[in-house]
Amino acid sequence: MPSAATTTPSSTASLLPVAVLLWLAGVYLRIPILVAPPLAPFIGDELALSQALTGALTTLPILMLAIGAMPGSLSISRIGPRNTLALAMLIMVIGSAGRGLAPETVTLMLTSAVMGLGIAMMQPALPALLPRWLESKHLAFGSAIYMNGMLMGEFIGAGITLPVIMPLLDNSWRATMLAWSLPALLVAAALFLPKRDLARPTRKVAWLPDWKNPLTLKLGLLLGVSGSLFFGVNAYLAALLEQRGEFDNLTEALFWYNFAQVVASLLMLKMARYWVGKKAPLIIMLILSLLGTIGLLVFTGWWAIASATFMSFTAGILLIMMVALPPLLVPASETGRLSAGNFLVGYTMAFTVPMLGGLLSDWTGDIKHAIAVMIAYGILVSPLAIKLNLQRQ
Repeated sequence: MPSAATTTPSSTASLLPVAVLLWLAGVYLRIPILVAPPLAPFIGDELALSQALTGALTTLPILMLAIGAMPGSLSISRIGPRNTLALAMLIMVIGSAGRGLAPETVTLMLTSAVMGLGIAMMQPALPALLPRWLESKHLAFGSAIYMNGMLMGEFIGAGITLPVIMPLLDNSWRATMLAWSLPALLVAAALFLPKRDLARPTRKVAWLPDWKNPLTLKLGLLLGVSGSLFFGVNAYLAALLEQRGEFDNLTEALFWYNFAQVVASLLMLKMARYWVGKKAPLIIMLILSLLGTIGLLVFTGWWAIASATFMSFTAGILLIMMVALPPLLVPASETGRLSAGNFLVGYTMAFTVPMLGGLLSDWTGDIKHAIAVMIAYGILVSPLAIKLNLQRQ
């Protein structure tokens, strides 16, 4: 008869390898996207890309994060979260590595979209997998683990691609793309090592978002605040500093801005079990994120950069708390579609709000108006945080 150690999903002996797998999967939620900006000048020169197409190397996958949430939910309902995660990683590798082999612009954009679809399918699969692999007392920690991997992936992908990886590969952007992409196949294969997942559900479960459940829209809109602030400020910080005559500060500003999210994820490894599922920390981080963004507009020089860095830090904590909620609030069979609905709404807003802000700034000629639109959106949806029902359904 099996011992308790072999039947408990998250026994001490097996928690570490599961945590490592979750972390590695989390890394690949962002590395394929964030290696594009440092490589973009080299890709643009070789393939003669316009500025719009060069920017699309990053923005197109972000848009796919919203569009691809539904295929992920459908796959979870049919073949289970672990199989979905492995399939999604395979799709991501095909798209990401395909970019390194793309002979011309159309293929480059198509493979970027395929890569974004794979990452989008990974997003709901990870929270849906947590209840299969971890006891309820470890769910918040599991979310913090893979979110730490995701945010570390942002920093690693953006930070070491040019100074470390590319010189090792004869300064070839194509070889660099392949080097970042192919190791994900090993992670996908390793997902089948833990013997605690029921790979296929015993019955087909619903996969479309339950729009009658207020959590689908509320959590999604609040998730959109974190995403629009982080991606939006990342997108417009260079233009803002240039407008102020402070462009020389951009490199250091972006370093601290992105590093702040790594610090946030490390803090949440410790604090997740205390903060996740509690309304007060969520509201506080939402308010602090907005105040940090306002500080970016009000202050200049390093005070403005410090404000943006503070916003990145608090928005990172907010992101982890929001993503960790579905496994805590609904049964395991509902986690995938609630997460998919949240990502659909959240990343739609994370793409749309900064874009609308950019259109407004083009019209007025002042880049500060782009950031003001993101602040306005955050203020408008903030009351939803107060009205959230965080009791398990």
